[in-house]
Amino acid sequence: MTAQSSPKVAIVTGASRGIGAAIATSLAQDGCCVVVNYVSNEAEAHQVVASIEHQGGRAVAIRANVSVLAEAAALFDQTTAFFGGVDVLVNNAGIMQLSPIAEADEASVDQQIAVNLKGTLNTLQLAAKRLREGGRVINLSSSVVGLKLETYGVYAATKAAVESLTAILSKELRGRNITVNAVAPGPTATDLFLEGKPPQLIEKLSKMPPLERLGEPEDIARTVTFLAGPDGRWVNGQVLRVNGGIV
Repeated sequence: MTAQSSPKVAIVTGASRGIGAAIATSLAQDGCCVVVNYVSNEAEAHQVVASIEHQGGRAVAIRANVSVLAEAAALFDQTTAFFGGVDVLVNNAGIMQLSPIAEADEASVDQQIAVNLKGTLNTLQLAAKRLREGGRVINLSSSVVGLKLETYGVYAATKAAVESLTAILSKELRGRNITVNAVAPGPTATDLFLEGKPPQLIEKLSKMPPLERLGEPEDIARTVTFLAGPDGRWVNGQVLRVNGGIV
């Protein structure tokens, strides 16, 4: 990062494990003070913080369910209390519950909309008002929006909405030197992705991209860090499909 009087402050939602933890770690390595947001995985969130601090970085774990506006606002309040402000928001928190559209139950639909869409919208509203000049917003979408695979209908719909919010907010923040982008991973080798899948399916998915492997959390994290740093300053209102060419 470029030299400055104080480091940037980044909030990463859903950062206790997987891609979120990798993003938090990468941002800390790039010089950011990082808030590791979590809802239920408190021990894992504190492990991420401890790992960052062990490497010489600064981080704190803050619990907040971003699908509740008051809790999302408290997340920004506590971040400001700890670090003095907010410069970077990474909307990584999300859930995926798969079923054919005809069989999607109401509770599953409501939960995915609440976390993936409303949670993102809540933090975007707060970021629009509270991010400092020159800030960065990076939303996590999914390459399934392009793949349009069966059983992913509700999940893909929430992520397509996130992509629309990304493009529109980038225009609404005109004049503040704030960029708003989305990163859309493909199949990525996290514990949550691999759990319960037979080896044959994992092998099939790993061969779908021309690069013939699953993504690693670090692949996604490095892209987010690029967008959050000085080299990403001219990328705005875009969706970067970080998927090895799967779509």
